[in-house]
Amino acid sequence: MLTLDYHPTGRHFLQIPGPSPVPDRILRAMSLPTIDHRGPEFGELGLRVLKAMQAIFQTRHPVIIYPASGTGAWEAALCNVLSPGDNVLMYETGHFASLWNKLATRLGLKTEFLGLPGIEGWRRGVQAHLIEERLAADTQHAIKAVCVVHNETSTGVTSNIAAVRKAIDAAKHPALLLVDSISGLASADYRHDEWGADVTIAGSQKGLMLPPGISFNALSPKSIAASKTAKLPKAFWAWDEILEMNKTGYFPYTPNTNLLYGLAEACDMLMAPEHGGLPAVFARHQRWGEGGRAGVRAWGLEIQCAEPAVYSPVLTGVMMPDGVDADAVRKVIYERFDCSLGTGLGKVKGKMFRIGHLGDSNDLTLIAALAACEMGLKLSGVKLAGSGVQAAMDYFASHRAAMPLRMAA
Repeated sequence: MLTLDYHPTGRHFLQIPGPSPVPDRILRAMSLPTIDHRGPEFGELGLRVLKAMQAIFQTRHPVIIYPASGTGAWEAALCNVLSPGDNVLMYETGHFASLWNKLATRLGLKTEFLGLPGIEGWRRGVQAHLIEERLAADTQHAIKAVCVVHNETSTGVTSNIAAVRKAIDAAKHPALLLVDSISGLASADYRHDEWGADVTIAGSQKGLMLPPGISFNALSPKSIAASKTAKLPKAFWAWDEILEMNKTGYFPYTPNTNLLYGLAEACDMLMAPEHGGLPAVFARHQRWGEGGRAGVRAWGLEIQCAEPAVYSPVLTGVMMPDGVDADAVRKVIYERFDCSLGTGLGKVKGKMFRIGHLGDSNDLTLIAALAACEMGLKLSGVKLAGSGVQAAMDYFASHRAAMPLRMAA
């Protein structure tokens, strides 16, 4: 029989960039008894989480909640606003942008994959000027939507979404802006309304600190209007029935009740004004990112993201020297020190690993992860310039958190 709850002594270090470690508070909330999803108590829960998620997305407009992974929310975003054969401009920043593009083509959309060539495009954020140039050339307005990834989980790059909206507006183009913030939401600053997104996609297992299983579409009035004439097939994903039932806190399908308990608790933790609210959350992740990157620099290794202005606060990609298999290094770190790291994906498979710094974490969590990496790198024969652990300790000791962590447990 498979033993699912076995780990060596102590706590396993889950340092992948999602699913992130789940705080004990949220696990306890999820353990409450399941209730009738058509009863009055559930309606109160539904209204509570729908309102809270508007605050997390920083929007006044509706947020759809699906009992699905982020991939489902990708599909929902596309099929609610587009029709078969529509032209869509998608920007390649990494593996997940590529998967979203693949999904769009399977839905019958005509995609154009824009971006810088080779691995170089995976080391930089969205180049908004390329989007502006392409849309300006589309004088017939054949392109119906622009799709970009906010925080590219495969590379550790966080793109400037406000610049993308500015580029679309500068081209005087009516295309919808669809944004994947699956790994960015609630870790990296994200402003759905202010930045002019029409649909924002997110998932539960990253900054929201939940297990996988629920995902989101944050909407704009323009996207809701588009959904009324869009012709791609949709039933389960259709916004119209969901929006109508959400007015009273209910859903047209069976929702994931216990994950919604966890979501309510997560929103309380993230938004608590006495603990600084979202600004404190964003500052905490930025600080962890800086401490982690200080460690990588001390090792003398290259950071996957080549643009400091778009370093991700969610994860750091660590490039391996030529001839070193990153997956073999990860295996050593996992087997010897019980620490899970993210693998390289797609074009960078075997060339890098990813250190997540999100979820139920603190300074010592990240320092311990860096210690596991440092030992694993040395055991794998990688020559290091210095101690990344010491560099991270120095950084955290000299850069005190603006607000102490509270209420995680």
